[in-house]
Amino acid sequence: MSETTLARDDILDAAEGVLRRYGSAKTTVVDVARALDVSHGSIYRHFPSKAALRDAVAERWLHRVSAPLATIVQDGDPAQVRLRRWFDRLVAAKRRLVEQDPELFATYHALAEEARAVVEAHVGALVAQVAMILRAGITEGAFTAVDPERTAAALFVATAKFHHPAHAAAWAGKDWLPDFDAVWTLLMDGLRPR
Repeated sequence: MSETTLARDDILDAAEGVLRRYGSAKTTVVDVARALDVSHGSIYRHFPSKAALRDAVAERWLHRVSAPLATIVQDGDPAQVRLRRWFDRLVAAKRRLVEQDPELFATYHALAEEARAVVEAHVGALVAQVAMILRAGITEGAFTAVDPERTAAALFVATAKFHHPAHAAAWAGKDWLPDFDAVWTLLMDGLRPR
């Protein structure tokens, strides 16, 4: 590959391939450069450090989870329907990633654990999406008047068992829907106007 045509996405694609092959602990900038047949200096022109490259890979991976959720926030369905669909999609996306490629999921989870600022921004964006749906539900009269941001964060924490990667080992072969439905009913009872 010509170093003059090296693009950020090319580097991130290569980094993902190298991470898949070697794992998070053993992947270096030099490995990524070799995969692209460029000097490691070419990588550093786009990413000032190995940490910056790893953060960018983690951010891109997390964006693959959050982007489809953003469309749910904007659709025209009632807020209660959107809220449930949003959480169903989040849970399904995380579980699908684990089931399709558990080793790569573990690699990305380790990478995300190192990229704390990236993860905090990701969670903040997800909570903001939920808060938007809650605001709409308050306006519609479907939800009681609550602080949307605090309630969104609480919903996110209350459902963490079903979508947080720290619980991934417990997901294997388990039908999560009955437990999720029970938690969801409890949460929605708390949001119902009195």
